[in-house]
Amino acid sequence: MKLHKQSSRRDEEIPNSQISLPYSPKTLKHPTRSLPRSINYLLKEQRLLFILIGILIGSTFFIFQPSLSLLSTSSEPHSSIPRSYNALNHESLSTFSSYNNVPIFKGRVPVGVGRKRMRIVVTGGAGFVGSHLVDKLIKRGDDVIVIDNFFTGRKENVMHHFGNPRFELIRHDVVEPILLEVDQIYHLACPASPVHYKYNPVKTIKTNVMGTLNMLGLAKRIGARFLLTSTSEVYGDPLEHPQKETYWGHVNPIGVRSCYDEGKRTAETLTMDYHRGAGVEVRIARIFNTYGPRMCLDDGRVVSNFVAQAIRNQPMTVYGDGKQTRSFQYVSDLVDGLVALMEGEHIGPFNLGNPGEFTMLELAEVVKEVIDPSANIEFRANTADDPHKRKPDISKAKELLNWEPKVPLREGLPLMVNDFRNRILNEDEGKGS
Repeated sequence: MKLHKQSSRRDEEIPNSQISLPYSPKTLKHPTRSLPRSINYLLKEQRLLFILIGILIGSTFFIFQPSLSLLSTSSEPHSSIPRSYNALNHESLSTFSSYNNVPIFKGRVPVGVGRKRMRIVVTGGAGFVGSHLVDKLIKRGDDVIVIDNFFTGRKENVMHHFGNPRFELIRHDVVEPILLEVDQIYHLACPASPVHYKYNPVKTIKTNVMGTLNMLGLAKRIGARFLLTSTSEVYGDPLEHPQKETYWGHVNPIGVRSCYDEGKRTAETLTMDYHRGAGVEVRIARIFNTYGPRMCLDDGRVVSNFVAQAIRNQPMTVYGDGKQTRSFQYVSDLVDGLVALMEGEHIGPFNLGNPGEFTMLELAEVVKEVIDPSANIEFRANTADDPHKRKPDISKAKELLNWEPKVPLREGLPLMVNDFRNRILNEDEGKGS
């Protein structure tokens, strides 16, 4: 009895925590914890089931979508035609046909269908050639930014685009850097007529060198394609006739025209160096004599000189003996060539000009026919470094760009004459008032 009592007392004195109990393993509440966390997340609360159901619903939608779209187009005829086609005339709409009541295209696809809208900068875009290029780019549906310092460019040349949300005009000199986000750069900025580029020769060569450097630097930074408008003046007074792109030229490096001739040659060098060294996509066009509306009235170029003088009843000035030859292309042909070059896959350089060759005396006779058969011709001493012959070989452009000029001189000249008449008339009325 005593022993029993003692043992019971000891049991009372031993704390519960020290009493050893027989071992029994616990059941794991979360048997999946040993699995990776991602799998555990999917299995928990039937998430995997919901994911599989979502995949099934999505697959069903994509499988039946073509059928749904066909049903919707059959219930609404011509609903797949973009809104912009509502303005097309009956003849244009005839290019649409149908199959099972679904409209389809046949024949030539209208311009702009299926192409991405581009954001394009045109330096010198308020000038003669630049403004016509802007017209074409805006017409085909692109966003265009014009950069011009208005030394030779005029706001009147682009005023008809004011208010168009796809057109921007920036007064800026390309000699200073500018930062924009664009897809393509047409670099036309530089005075191109002897009167203008000789006015400030240092500024002319700075525009050719620094302006081109800045635009190439911009193209490199943003990955834009760059087109340089060079000139036939890089051939100088050529010893080869007609001039091919492989001809290196015959240029006076210290003459009065060198600021322009050598400036453009340097611009071509910079363009190719950026292409080879920095991988910039570049294009080079060598532009020959061009005429058309919006030319400066008194820029010293032979066509504008003859036309303006004949309209004002002044003698047409011929320098030298008048036997020098030039080739004249209408501005719309040039613009088509520039766009074909930019959109193509060939770097160039490419001659862009009209191979039809005229002496200065022959040109004067054509101007007389169009404006005033009684107009007189006045001969003066020739200017320094004036090329004796100039005619492009455009076989490379024909083959690789599928381009050649279409407007002959006798068709294009009257269009230019009408523009000059209106401007000279307005100019005279302004002086009278």
